[in-house]
Amino acid sequence: MRFGDLKIPHKLMVVFGVMLAAILAMGVTLFINQEVYEASVKQSTLAQQSLRAADTAAFRLTRQENSLRGFLLSGDDYYVKRLEEAHKPKFLGALDELRKLAAGDEADLARIAAVEAAYANYRQQAIEPAEQLGADPATRAQAVELVKHDGVADKAVEPVEDAIQAITDDAEAVVTAQAEAQGKASMLNTLVLLIGTVITLAIGVGGGLLLTGGIAAPVAAMTTAMRRLAAGDNTVAVPASGRKDEIGEMAGAVATFKDAAIHKLRLEEEAVEQRRRGEAERARTEAEKAADAETDRIAISALGEALGSLADGDLTYRIDVAFAPKAEQLKTDFNAAAGRLQDVMRGINGATGGIRAGSEEIAQASDDLSRRTEQQAASLEETAAALDEITATVRKTAAGAKEASSVVAAARADAERSGAIVSQAVSAMAGIEQSSGQIGNIIGVIDEIAFQTNLLALNAGVEAARAGDAGKGFAVVAQEVRALAQRSAEAAKEIKTLISTSTQQVGSGVALVGQTGEALQRIVDQVAAIDALVNEISASATEQSTGLHQVNTAVNQMDQVVQQNAAMVEEATAATHSLKGETGELAALVGRFRVGGESAIRTPAAPTSHAVHVAQARAQTFVRPGGRSGGAATATKVDEWEEF
Repeated sequence: MRFGDLKIPHKLMVVFGVMLAAILAMGVTLFINQEVYEASVKQSTLAQQSLRAADTAAFRLTRQENSLRGFLLSGDDYYVKRLEEAHKPKFLGALDELRKLAAGDEADLARIAAVEAAYANYRQQAIEPAEQLGADPATRAQAVELVKHDGVADKAVEPVEDAIQAITDDAEAVVTAQAEAQGKASMLNTLVLLIGTVITLAIGVGGGLLLTGGIAAPVAAMTTAMRRLAAGDNTVAVPASGRKDEIGEMAGAVATFKDAAIHKLRLEEEAVEQRRRGEAERARTEAEKAADAETDRIAISALGEALGSLADGDLTYRIDVAFAPKAEQLKTDFNAAAGRLQDVMRGINGATGGIRAGSEEIAQASDDLSRRTEQQAASLEETAAALDEITATVRKTAAGAKEASSVVAAARADAERSGAIVSQAVSAMAGIEQSSGQIGNIIGVIDEIAFQTNLLALNAGVEAARAGDAGKGFAVVAQEVRALAQRSAEAAKEIKTLISTSTQQVGSGVALVGQTGEALQRIVDQVAAIDALVNEISASATEQSTGLHQVNTAVNQMDQVVQQNAAMVEEATAATHSLKGETGELAALVGRFRVGGESAIRTPAAPTSHAVHVAQARAQTFVRPGGRSGGAATATKVDEWEEF
C-alpha cells in the first residue's frame, strides 16, 4: 500500500512513529554506553584506592626500617614504640584495606598474600632479632650487623618491597586501561548523539515534506475548488479524485455536489423549455393552457423554492407538493439528488471533525513534547553549571597542592642547609675533642682493653653455652674474666673522671652535636618523602582537572544539541498549528450546509500566521548563540513529569 493511500491519522502515526523510534534507539544506545562508562569509572576508582593503600603500606614499611635503625643507633625505646605502631595499626591496616578492595579477585588476593608472607619473613629474620639484641648494650653490635648494607634486613625486606611494587604496577595498569576505556565511551556518546541528531532531523524534514505533500497541499487545492464551486463555477476540476484516504472521499463528495449543481442548471433550462411549450399550448387551447400553466406554476414554484434552499446550503429540504405526471420524475430526481448530497455532506462533516480532532491531539502532543524538551534543556544546563563548579574546585585543589609542594621544597632546602651547618659544628667540636683527647690517650687504651676483654668474655660465654656441660668450667672462667674486665673499665672511668673532666665535657658536646646532625638528616629525609607525596597529589589533581574539563565539554555539546532539538520541535509545533487552522477553515466551509441530525462543529480557525510567528519567536528566545538556553527556558520550573 502506498503512503498516499493511508488515512490521515495513519500517515501522522507513521511519521511520528519513525521519528520516535529513532529517538528511542539513540536514547537506548546512550544509556547502554553510559552504563559501560560508569562501570569503568568504578573500576578506576577501586584501582586508585588500591594504589593509595599500596603507597601507604610502602611508606609504613620504610618507617619501620628507619625506626629500627634509630633504635639500634640510640637505644631509645621511643623508636621501638614507633616501629610497632607502624607495624600493626598502619601496615597491616593498609593490607586489610587492599584485601577489601580486591574482594573476589584471585590474582590481587594472591599478590596481597605474597606481601604478607614476605613481610612475616622480614619481621622474623630482621626486626624481631634486632629488637631482642638491640635491647642489651652488650649485643647491640650484633643487631647492627643485621641492618648493615646487604645484610639480613636488606635481603629480607627486598621481597616485601617487590610484592608491594607488583600491586602498585597492577593498579596503575588498571587506571591507565580504564582511562582509555572512558575516553572511548565518551567519544562513542558524542558520535551516537551526532548521528542520532542527524537521523532525527532527516526524518523530521522528510516527514514534514511527506505530510505537506500528502495532506496540506491536497486540502488547500480542495478548499480552492470548493470556493470556486460555491461561487457558481461548475467547470472547476475536482482535485485528488483517485485517492483512497479522507481527502479522496471529500473529493468524491465535492464531485457529487458539482454534478448536482450541473443538474440544477439543466432543470432550470428544462423549466424554461416547458414554459415556452406552455405558451404554444395556450395558443392552441385556452383550457389546456390554463391547466398546463397551473401545473407548471406549481412545479416551477416548488422546484424554485427547493433550488433556492439548496443554494442556501439547506440539504434537508424536500419537494412535498404533488406534481403533474409529466413533472413527477423531476420531483423524484431532485429529492433523490438532495438525499445523496445530504449523505455525502454528512460524511464530509464527520471526516472534517475527525481531522480537526486529530490535528488538535497532534498540536497538544507537540506542545507537550516542546515543554518537556525545554525542561530537559534546563536540567542539562544546570548539570553543565554544576560540572563547571566542580572543575573550578579541582583546579583550586591542584593549585594548592603545587603551592604546598613549593613550600615543602623550600623547607627541604632549609633543612639541608641546617644539616651542613651542624656538620661544620661537628667538625669543629671534633677538632677540639682531638686536642683534648691527647690527655686521655692512656685512659682510652685502658677502655679499649676492657671493651675487648668484655667482648672476648661474652663470646667465650656463648661458646661455653653451646658446649653444654663440658664447657661449664670454661663459662665460670669467662664470667670471672668478664667481671674483671668490667671492674677494670669502671676503674678506668673513675680515673678518667678525675684526670680529664674537661675532656668528658667536650666529648659530651660532640655527641650532642652529632645527634643533632643525625636528627636533622632524618628531618631532611622525611621532608623529601613528603615532597614526593605532595608532587604525586598535585599531579593527580591536575589529571582530575583535565578529565573534568573534558566531561564538561561533552555536557556543553549535549546541551547545544538539545537546544537545537527544542528549536526543531517548536517548528514542528508551528506546522501542526498551521494544519489545525486550515482544517478549521475547511470545517467552516463545510459547515455552511445543513444536513440534518447532528450539526457540524463550527470552530473558528486559529490564525495560522499568528501561530507560526509565536513558534518562531519562542524558538529565537529559546536558543542563543553559544548553545545555552535563555529567556523563559532558564526560568522553567519542572513540577512533574508527564508520560508521553
